[in-house]
Amino acid sequence: MPRLATGWWEGLRKALDCLSAVKTDRTAVRQAYLDRAMPKYLAFLDGPVPTTAPAWSTAHGDLHWANLAGPELGIMDWEGWGTAPSGYDAALLHAYSLATPETAQHVRQELAALLDSDAGRFAELVVITELLQSAERGDNVELVPALRRRAGEVWQRITTDEVTTP
Repeated sequence: MPRLATGWWEGLRKALDCLSAVKTDRTAVRQAYLDRAMPKYLAFLDGPVPTTAPAWSTAHGDLHWANLAGPELGIMDWEGWGTAPSGYDAALLHAYSLATPETAQHVRQELAALLDSDAGRFAELVVITELLQSAERGDNVELVPALRRRAGEVWQRITTDEVTTP
């Protein structure tokens, strides 16, 4: 677990909040990709997976630990920024943290406002789709079991919410 001060996490939340409000024509994630890839890479889930995001906003597009600096917050590697499903950056950082459960839990706690919503859960499925696809090419293969497990947890939450919502 990276040792990061409370202020670092506050700065990250503020940066993601400010970034999400930026208007742009740039695209980080395309709807056509979601329509094609999500059914394929999430086929192991029980039932049809939605491919339409509840909301879109501007994202860094590649937010993982190698693109973050500390102890003062720094966010690097901006060439992929653009619109993505809301919560995408938080979901990506969380997914890349799954190999270390303590870190993943800390990310979930710190970014709960972004992840614990319909949009955040959808963003998690988007990121899991992308990472499962990249694992097929040999990248981050060690994350596959944790990604599949997390997809199941998110899917359970989505389907449970659908049943209980009037």
